[in-house]
Amino acid sequence: MIEIKYAGDALWGRIEQAVEKVRDRLRRVSRALNAANIPYAVVGGNAVQHWVAQVDDSVVRNTRDVDIILNETDLDAAIVALATEGFLYRRTAGLTMFLDGPNAKARDAVHVVFAGKKVREEYPETVPEIDEYELIGDARTIPLERLVKMKLTSFRDKDRVHIRDMISIGLIDESWLHRFSAVLRERLEKLLNDPDG
Repeated sequence: MIEIKYAGDALWGRIEQAVEKVRDRLRRVSRALNAANIPYAVVGGNAVQHWVAQVDDSVVRNTRDVDIILNETDLDAAIVALATEGFLYRRTAGLTMFLDGPNAKARDAVHVVFAGKKVREEYPETVPEIDEYELIGDARTIPLERLVKMKLTSFRDKDRVHIRDMISIGLIDESWLHRFSAVLRERLEKLLNDPDG
């Protein structure tokens, strides 16, 4: 049985702190990579927040980590740049990440995928290139179509939720089907036909 340690204002404070930690991590990563002039793009839940907030902020979901795309050739430069903000490079179990300090957990990390490479061998598509980007304040993210392609490619529970959120506010509809390969088109069609899961 789990022991409840926090309640009331203390609990709300922890919730706010958790959200702010992710925002701070995103700001620091962007600041370091921008200063070093290293191409990157924020993806994952932070990128989804950027797109859905432009249409309906009630659909914005919090996310627990920061995910970015890098060019693999820029990894060494990124290791140096991110160290200036306290991030420590780790490669473990096939995953590339930057831990947020020496005592950080993997779930508190900045997770990296490489442009033009597959995240997993079984995935039908590679990670998009980062030659085009949009801005979230000072942070770069990929164009919406490329973000949707990534979500359809990985197609985990949270990816399907993010796509359903985008469908619910009209960011994605049937007109998008022709933009993707047959495998991704079938996945998107399934979500369009069953938006409530």
